Amino acid sequence: MKIERNPSELLYPCPVVLVTCVDKGKPNIIPLAWVGVACSDPPTISIAIRPSRHSYTLIMEAKEFVVNVPTVDILRETDYCGEVSGSDHDKFAETKLTPESAMHVKPPLIKECPVNLECTLQDVVKLGSHDLFLGQVVAVHVDQAILDENGRIDYAKARPFVYNHGEYWSLGNVVGLRHLGKK
Repeated sequence: MKIERNPSELLYPCPVVLVTCVDKGKPNIIPLAWVGVACSDPPTISIAIRPSRHSYTLIMEAKEFVVNVPTVDILRETDYCGEVSGSDHDKFAETKLTPESAMHVKPPLIKECPVNLECTLQDVVKLGSHDLFLGQVVAVHVDQAILDENGRIDYAKARPFVYNHGEYWSLGNVVGLRHLGKK
C-alpha cells in the first residue's frame, strides 16, 4: 500500500557533479546533484543553483561553466567543496584538486574527474529556490583509461556516484539494457 506525501523533490538518484566557474580568473568549484541532460541536439546540460550561491553570480557573469564528473576516489573533496564558499576559500588549493585548461571556455577542467563537459550558458529559468541554468556542451573530454574496447565509457572504471537526500551512493552493476521490453 502506498501513502501520499507532501509535494517535494523526492526524485532519486541524482548524479553528483563538480561544476567549475571563474571569478576574475580565479577558478571555483560547486558540487551539484540537481543536474541532468536537457537536450541531445544541441547537447544541453541543466544545472540548478540557488541564487544566493557564490557560483551562481560567477556563471551569470561569465556565461560559461564546466561540468566535471567525479569518481568515488574524490568523494571527500567533492563534499568539502559544498561545505565552504568559494568567496572565502580557494577550493582547488584546499582540496588539492588539479585545474586543467579547457579548450573553449575559461573555467578549468578538474584533472581528477575522468569526464568534463565544457558548456556555454544558453538560458536561465527562474523557478523559485533554485534557478535552472541550461548550458550547451561545446566540448567533451574523457580520460582514455575509462574507455572500453569500443571507445564507450566503462562506468565500472569511471566509478561515478549519486546523491540520495543526504547520502552518497556508489553505482552497482548493469541490470538490463535499453529496449528490454521491446518484442
